[in-house]
Amino acid sequence: MSKITDIFPNASHVMLKHLDESTDLEVWKYARKNGYTIVTKDSDFNELAISRGSPPKIIWIKIGNCRVNDIVQLLKENHHGMIEFLEDEFSAIFEI
Repeated sequence: MSKITDIFPNASHVMLKHLDESTDLEVWKYARKNGYTIVTKDSDFNELAISRGSPPKIIWIKIGNCRVNDIVQLLKENHHGMIEFLEDEFSAIFEI
């Protein structure tokens, strides 16, 4: 996570929160309770946001197989848009 903490200092990972073997719903509930935004390539979180609402907000990365560095670069390139999304109380899903 240290690669993106320069733009999102409170970023974490499900493994660091001991949620790596949890269901999507458990991760979603944890994020909601603890004020996290979920960054994912998994469409299941999009469906949770639609059915259960926000928070948590979902940043849905819609790219195929790639390296972690590619995802970090994509997040950095979209930093401004993500900040606007996070500040918008009416938006629940941001696709990149």
